[in-house]
Amino acid sequence: MKLINTTNSHSQLVKSQLESTDATLVEVYSAGNTDVIFTQAPLHYEILISNKHRAIREKEMEKIQEFFLNRKIDKQNIDEANIKTLYSEKN
Repeated sequence: MKLINTTNSHSQLVKSQLESTDATLVEVYSAGNTDVIFTQAPLHYEILISNKHRAIREKEMEKIQEFFLNRKIDKQNIDEANIKTLYSEKN
């Protein structure tokens, strides 16, 4: 799976998140039909994964998490044992 940075195509979303949350960095990525929004704030990181066509696969989630843990997240500032995954039902 290859993640492509599509942040420039989502300027309104990025601007909105930066203005209305404690986020200091918002980036948007695409892996085919799967969209990923990475948010960095002073006290936490968030990775939102969305696919409007199908459920997110466990392996897909693991690969995306690994991508950000290796490239974007300062591991000295996190407790990897405390990483949480939240699921939501398709509306």
